[in-house]
Amino acid sequence: MTTLFGENTELLQKVLDLRMKRQNIVSGNLANNGNPDYKARRLKFEEKLQNSLQLSDQGNMERTDAEHLPTSFDSDLKPEFYKEFEGRVVEGEDAVNMENEMSIQNQNTVMYNTLTTIMKMKFDGMEKVIRSAK
Repeated sequence: MTTLFGENTELLQKVLDLRMKRQNIVSGNLANNGNPDYKARRLKFEEKLQNSLQLSDQGNMERTDAEHLPTSFDSDLKPEFYKEFEGRVVEGEDAVNMENEMSIQNQNTVMYNTLTTIMKMKFDGMEKVIRSAK
């Protein structure tokens, strides 16, 4: 089904939400750094998301014709999937490692900012089309 915002917008929205949840969990880990009984928590979702989209770590593109170059993936996912998909919070076995948490937080921030840039580009393109129609 084609929507006004394109087929990947709901996916981007869900991944942004999951990245924000991860940021909150990492922030909680950092806030509890001084608590000796606290175990670091994780939000894991990438592997399950890649499996559901039928992607490997490197991506998975298929050719429809021997002379075509692969350009995107085809997914049988329905919009309901994005609403129901949740990451898995894993209770850690080790105490909080400040360097590790900061590294995870920085990586997550870069990924979140990249996704917001992609989303902005989609909306900028829509705005350009709307303005040119006037």
